[in-house]
Amino acid sequence: AARGSREVTDLHCLAGTKESAFVYAVMAAGLVHAVTRSCSAGNVTECSCDTRLRSGGSASEGWHWGGCSDDIHYGMAFSRSFLDVPIRNATGRNGSGLAAMNLHNNEAGRQAVAKLMSVDCRCHGVSGSCAVKTCWKTMSSFEEIGRFLKDKYENSIQISDKLKKKLRRKEKSQRKIPIQKEDLLYVNKSPNYCVEDQKLGIPGTQGRECNRTSDGPDGCNLLCCGRGYNTHVVRHVERCECKFVWCCYVRCRRCETMTDVHTCK
Repeated sequence: AARGSREVTDLHCLAGTKESAFVYAVMAAGLVHAVTRSCSAGNVTECSCDTRLRSGGSASEGWHWGGCSDDIHYGMAFSRSFLDVPIRNATGRNGSGLAAMNLHNNEAGRQAVAKLMSVDCRCHGVSGSCAVKTCWKTMSSFEEIGRFLKDKYENSIQISDKLKKKLRRKEKSQRKIPIQKEDLLYVNKSPNYCVEDQKLGIPGTQGRECNRTSDGPDGCNLLCCGRGYNTHVVRHVERCECKFVWCCYVRCRRCETMTDVHTCK
């Protein structure tokens, strides 16, 4: 019980940050993606493929809609009902600025799935001539959607801490720039994740193993937050070059390797 209480406190302290905005968007997008995929696979009785496109197309251009288009409309409606309704019910009819921001970030995740829909086609014709194509709409992989939302996270917009019904940019000089549906919004600046903070449940990065040659998030320069890193040699002993001996046992050699391990200061 104490642990559960601590986790709730930590989430409350991190509410309104760009990280929480990213989490809201990913959850909403993930729900759309999972439900829509299940619909197309025939695993849900309430939905199936999007049949509204099948009668359309351009015969003169040699293609028409067909196949099983992902019914993203059902997936988005389900996501709104499952994630948005509880937020609206908890805040009442008038709502609150923080709730409005969370609802916006939920919708941003859903809009990412819709924006990255693509068209797949299959060719028909003699000897692969592709005289006619059957096309359908499909969602992108969730990995691609995640990359899109990660870019939105890195370019998220801070809004005014005087939260009202209408969300406004914090910078007065930018308030005339409209906020788009796909933008991620936050109100509170993120804490310093580099340094341990037990109150917020942040472990910090001291002692974390890092990759000295990587320029990515696991690289020592980024992960160690500019503090540098320590290097020590780790000795590994394992069985190797094992062979089966008739009959009936396995004979192995004992191999040793020495590896440099880097940890953040």
